[in-house]
Amino acid sequence: MPTVLVVDDEASIRTLVEYNFSRSGFDVETVDDGRVAYEKLKQGASKYDLVVLDLMLPGMDGLEVCRRLRQEGVKIPIILLTARDEEVDLVLGLELGADDYVTKPFSPRELVARARAVLRRTESREEDAQPTSSGKVLRAGNIVMDVARHEVRVRGQLVEFTPKEFELLQYFMENPEHVLSRDQLLDRVWGYSAATDTRIVDVHVSHLREKIEDDSKNPKYIRTVRGIGYKFTEGTSGS
Repeated sequence: MPTVLVVDDEASIRTLVEYNFSRSGFDVETVDDGRVAYEKLKQGASKYDLVVLDLMLPGMDGLEVCRRLRQEGVKIPIILLTARDEEVDLVLGLELGADDYVTKPFSPRELVARARAVLRRTESREEDAQPTSSGKVLRAGNIVMDVARHEVRVRGQLVEFTPKEFELLQYFMENPEHVLSRDQLLDRVWGYSAATDTRIVDVHVSHLREKIEDDSKNPKYIRTVRGIGYKFTEGTSGS
């Protein structure tokens, strides 16, 4: 039974989320203060499989909780709860290492589905990280990805990627010259069969471009295909 820590200062949301997670077979613990949540996770992260974290919290806001946990090497999956007018904070939260987000008001069923998808991806990453006799290496232009070691070098330099950025880049590199829609990327990388909000794809593509492109405003690896999505090329010049 996976254990989820729900961190939100609104009692009605905590009750709603706890009820739906419990019905779906999760063990649930709730906290209404960011600093308390941080201390719990810092001291006993192994107790939890997932954190559902609101951005606006007393004690310590959700962004700071996320930042500190990732800086200290706590890799527990985090789903952010964010209001529609907090897009700047959302982008920062994903950049700090959050795995996903759900916008308020949200469907409890969607939140549970997102949680299951995040947990499946986490299990898959752990399996892929097991030692293998022959590691898979992907190359494109100046990019070299060692899948087994979970390392990426760009122009010979080791570059840090969040788990989701790594998965997205791997999918791009495994499907060069294919036009990939945002819905397809959500399905294959995030594990969502349907979604109405594709901003999470655009945010992660933007972060990838900043890390792998010589000029993120004029990308040569990840090209935008207007009205559809993106195409990964071998790094040749072009529009």
